[in-house]
Amino acid sequence: MARRRIGFWYRVVVVVVKPLLLLFTKRDWRGMEHIPAQGGFVTAVNHISYVDPLTYAHFQYESGREAHFLAKSSLFRIPVVGRIIRGAGQIPVFRDSADAALAFRSAVEAVNRGDCVAVYPEGTITRDKALWPMSGKTGAARIALTTGAPVIPIAQWGAQDILPPYGKRPRLFPRKTMKVIAGPPVDLDEFRGRDLTAEVLRGATDRIMDAVTELLSKLREEPAPPRSARRKAANGDARATPEPPADSDASDDAAATAPAETPANTGDAAAKSADSAPATRPTTPDARTKSAEPAPAVEPATSPSVVAPANTGDTAAQSAPSASATASANTGDATPAARPDGAADSAASGTPAPADAAARTADEPVVPSRADGRAAEGGAA
Repeated sequence: MARRRIGFWYRVVVVVVKPLLLLFTKRDWRGMEHIPAQGGFVTAVNHISYVDPLTYAHFQYESGREAHFLAKSSLFRIPVVGRIIRGAGQIPVFRDSADAALAFRSAVEAVNRGDCVAVYPEGTITRDKALWPMSGKTGAARIALTTGAPVIPIAQWGAQDILPPYGKRPRLFPRKTMKVIAGPPVDLDEFRGRDLTAEVLRGATDRIMDAVTELLSKLREEPAPPRSARRKAANGDARATPEPPADSDASDDAAATAPAETPANTGDAAAKSADSAPATRPTTPDARTKSAEPAPAVEPATSPSVVAPANTGDTAAQSAPSASATASANTGDATPAARPDGAADSAASGTPAPADAAARTADEPVVPSRADGRAAEGGAA
């Protein structure tokens, strides 16, 4: 195929880059017969590495039709590099700005001049874990339907072995094989001549990406994922997202059968019976602050006198049963100390005992409380 005349800066790039590619890479190129010999056209290429613009451009240059890329505008601001790529006829893309439409107009003008405009429909390096193409943006379809130019699908594989996706450290040796394949023009006849609605552009774009993915499947000699998986990758929900562990069901069963937490943490005090609760009074600081201290137990006349606990603030109106109910409700696993005779039985059954039954027995002296503010001394008033 006769080579078209190229500009000075494009030739500079060829002179510098082509020898390096010949030195560090091997080539497996197919489908050059599908590249139009004349007239403008659009190529839709998959994106797998920061170096694949060079390896694909090498293929396109050797076909006799050099490519003019839609490139990020930030590249054009790099000293020297920006001057070279602008002089080589590359097209800046101003993303998320008022000048975003300039790239589209420049691409349409280049196609109408008879140039090859290379587009990465994904807009970035694929985020798919296995490096399959994602769902594409509609730029390539819009340019093709506006100009009537053909879209040539192109797939490439191997550049990721030199520089992994989003990597920074190239691996040049051993030499890697760069596989590139061009397919026949994508059939977009059913979309031509119609208004460029979102539905039309999406349908044409899906048709283009299906063709690119099919070519990549041939290069890799393995089946491609369905279109739905590519959409998830384009939306940031790539198959690289870690899947749940295989034993998640087993862990759920284990959690269901695991012992329950203590009632103090779960609020399950009502489920614990009084006879299973410990008979000692709570000694932890939070248990004392949560519940009122139970009234002092009364010992028989033969035993030493009981000294009421200091700083409890109990009054004669706070009977033992009400104190025990408060302690059980607040602490969950704590019940007041056992009381003589019927008082203990009442606490165990949950039925409040009469105040006089909890305070005295037939042969026991009464220990007065400190309701009047006087301290109890040795059980005597």
